[in-house]
Amino acid sequence: MVVEMEREKFKAICSECGKECEVPFEPKEGRPVKCNDCFRKGRPQRSSYNDRHNNDRRRDFKKEFDVVCAKCGKKTTVPFKPTQGKPVLCRECFAKSKR
Repeated sequence: MVVEMEREKFKAICSECGKECEVPFEPKEGRPVKCNDCFRKGRPQRSSYNDRHNNDRRRDFKKEFDVVCAKCGKKTTVPFKPTQGKPVLCRECFAKSKR
């Protein structure tokens, strides 16, 4: 059995629109508070299935970086920008290291 407890609400004034609102945390002096409407306006919209599907397509064209494998010395590419001083493995050496 799951018992949901109601969170304590605190009265506040929205720093965006000036409306009185209730928030689930105690407002701190000098820190802005937003009502639900203003908070939602500032958030990015959730993506739909089509957006996620299109993002997968864009990932196919992701930039590749030329590297030399730290283990076998083979020239290859990786889908991330390597960090200087950290070894990078080719796909084969990486797969072997995971076994």
